[in-house]
Amino acid sequence: QMHFAESGGGLVQPGGSLRLSCEVSGSIPSGRALAWYRQVPGKQRELVAAATTSGTTSYIDSVKGRFTISRDVAKNTVYLQMDSLKPEDTAVYYCHPTGMDAQPWGQGTRVTVSS
Repeated sequence: QMHFAESGGGLVQPGGSLRLSCEVSGSIPSGRALAWYRQVPGKQRELVAAATTSGTTSYIDSVKGRFTISRDVAKNTVYLQMDSLKPEDTAVYYCHPTGMDAQPWGQGTRVTVSS
């Protein structure tokens, strides 16, 4: 079973930056993409960015050009560099493999963008 330890969240002013990290313990199924998700209370969790083992990345439109996902396959770690943060980026951020929602989720890391 996999476990996820997200870190790096905090309070930041609009326009600021944060770098999230997620260490994954346990075996990630071969070839499975790792992703960052976020959730705001009362709303569904949404996939923000994903990275495959080969380095292919994808993003939702609202974060393109501002967020960068990277993955260290050897260390089972995934990062999310978030620049030009906006208040609407406020959420709890989680890392998780794609397509494996039934696997337990970590506690996430809270990001608050506010002046």
